[in-house]
Amino acid sequence: MKKVVNFIKDYWITALICVGFVLLYKYISDHKLFSALMFPPLKGIWESFVEDRDVTVLNLVSSIKLLIPSVAITLAIALGLGVLVGMNSKLRKILHPIIYAFSCVPSILLSPFVVLLSPTFWWASVILIVYGTVWATLFATITGIQAIDKRYLDNAATLELKGMKRFFKVILPAASPSILSGFVNSLRSSFVMLVYAEMYGASHGLGFYVKRYSTLGLYQKVWGGFIFMVLVLVVVMTFFEKIKNRMLKWTIN
Repeated sequence: MKKVVNFIKDYWITALICVGFVLLYKYISDHKLFSALMFPPLKGIWESFVEDRDVTVLNLVSSIKLLIPSVAITLAIALGLGVLVGMNSKLRKILHPIIYAFSCVPSILLSPFVVLLSPTFWWASVILIVYGTVWATLFATITGIQAIDKRYLDNAATLELKGMKRFFKVILPAASPSILSGFVNSLRSSFVMLVYAEMYGASHGLGFYVKRYSTLGLYQKVWGGFIFMVLVLVVVMTFFEKIKNRMLKWTIN
């Protein structure tokens, strides 16, 4: 009960703001201040949401199937390359300008080449998501390793810790605060790229759902899909934020 009371105390203003947004939309829709097509009544949005709930769940599953391998590849590249560049000053001087230059190129600009050169659209989507999200975790890994207290590395050398033992027992725990922060930022970007990839060529997915019905002009369904995507993103990001905070506390202790 105490947790519920504390939750209400912390977020009652937030709840009022959300209610305010809903009332503002209702006012715009009821009084047709803007296009009646793009701002359908709340009742129509809710009915479309309920009517398409099974389709929405299937699209969510499709998006997750695309997102999970993309995030896994992103982590593998960011951690692998980040550790090498972060630990080797000579390699860092050589590769850092190249990595920085590639990170400045928007993945959307590369999409025509990726789509043409990839064996399937699924792989094209994965490549675009990885390219658009890897940089935050990669730079965070490099920065985190550079910031490791040299005493930790000296102690590891004294204890003759090498290879994977040195990585998992010294380097990764010491650099994890920076890496986790970068990963959370990458996760936000991955949803942006996921929606973009699904809106232009996929046959399933949350982005495909919104794009399809916006083309057909059925904006009650567009709003339903949009709200559902926002809710999913909030839940996922909250989950990973809590994991990050717990791991940061564990690392500090």
